Amino acid sequence: MKLLFLGDIVGKSGREAVKRHLPGLIDKYGFDFTVVNAENAAGGFGVNKKICHTLFDCGVDAITLGNHAFDNDDIYKFIDSEPRLIRPCNYPKGTPGRGASVLTGPQGHRVLVINTMGRVFMPPLDCPFSAVEAQIGDAPLGDAFDAILIDVHAEASSEKQSFGFHFDGRATLVVGTHTHVPTADYRILPGGTAYQTDAGMCGDYHSIIGMQPQEPLNRFLTGIRSGRHEPATGEGSVCGVGVETDPETGLAKKIFPIRKGGALSASAETP
Repeated sequence: MKLLFLGDIVGKSGREAVKRHLPGLIDKYGFDFTVVNAENAAGGFGVNKKICHTLFDCGVDAITLGNHAFDNDDIYKFIDSEPRLIRPCNYPKGTPGRGASVLTGPQGHRVLVINTMGRVFMPPLDCPFSAVEAQIGDAPLGDAFDAILIDVHAEASSEKQSFGFHFDGRATLVVGTHTHVPTADYRILPGGTAYQTDAGMCGDYHSIIGMQPQEPLNRFLTGIRSGRHEPATGEGSVCGVGVETDPETGLAKKIFPIRKGGALSASAETP
């Protein structure tokens, strides 16, 4: 099967870029299952029910989140009733929603999607490694699931890389989100797991991590805030990674970058 993962959607530019380019990407590459991180989709902070349904309607099969998961009040009840919306699994017990979900794609593939959040320079949640271990349990890749995808929403590259090595051979894809900058280290690890430290963002790259430059620049120059961060409004780029799996094992046979539209050059890599 072929998996598509798209990095953090930031604001309206990111949403419009996904709506514009995702159907064509699915047709061009034959993706069987698509996951996007949408924790910055609503005005740069969180997501809401309406946006989720818009993403599902344009071909998204699962949505992951992060530290802005609960920034919008209407998500609290919706996240409990929608298995395709997944927040970090290492939130404390009793947090609304779920940290993993087994979903069946349009072609009948069973995919375990797991979301977790790092602890380095991030909110102090439960251990992300043990939380993901609990979600995987004893269900083997290639038997119980056709694919296992882990979105590691984390700041530190070393923490995300550690996730890749720790779950190498037990997941189809371990991919990082949160920094909004695509890394060039997409590869298949020795045990067969596809890995990228950060998928980048879907949004306007003429920005400071998706936000209009004035306010973040002002805070660096003066040390004080003069307003709120506002998403950049130029043409958005879609950024992520595609993975082709071995149907027998569920491990990765190929990984390739996805970049389409906006300020970023299109990916030169072809699957």
